[in-house]
Amino acid sequence: MRAKVTIWAAILALLADQISKYLVVRVMDVANRGGIDVLPPLLRFRYGENTGINFGLFGDGTDTTRWVLISLSMLICMVLVIWISRLPADARAMQLSAGLVIGGALGNVVDRLLYGYVLDFLNTSCCGIENPFVFNVADVFIFVGAAGLILFDGRQKNPA
Repeated sequence: MRAKVTIWAAILALLADQISKYLVVRVMDVANRGGIDVLPPLLRFRYGENTGINFGLFGDGTDTTRWVLISLSMLICMVLVIWISRLPADARAMQLSAGLVIGGALGNVVDRLLYGYVLDFLNTSCCGIENPFVFNVADVFIFVGAAGLILFDGRQKNPA
C-alpha cells in the first residue's frame, strides 16, 4: 500500500505538533512566564501568535486572510496526495517527505481553525546573531519535508 508511509508520517507529524503546542503553551504556560530558556541561546521557548505565513508575512489578522491560508494549505495537501499517488511504490523517501509536509500543514490548519492564528513557540539563535522570530514543530516538519521532496525528487540521476 503506497499511501501507508505518507499517512503515518502525516499523522505522527500532526500529533507531534499539536502535543508540543499543548505542552509548551498550555502546560508550561510560556505566554505568562515570558518565555523559557531551554538551551540558551540555541533554543528558547517564546510565545507567538502568527496570523500570517512564515515570519508573520501577510499577517493582517483578518478572517479573509485566515480562510485564504487555510484553503491554500488544504490545496497544497491535496496536490501532494495526488502527486504522491502517481509515484512508484518504492519511492519511500518521497512518500515520507510528503507526509511530513502534509502533517505540518494540517497542524497549522488546526491552529487557524481553533484560535484564528498559528501558535508558535520555538526560538533559535546562534553565534551572536539574535533571531527575533518564533516558529513551531509543524514548521520544522514542513521545512524538512519540503527539503526531502527536493532532494529525493524521484528522477534518475545520470552517472557522470
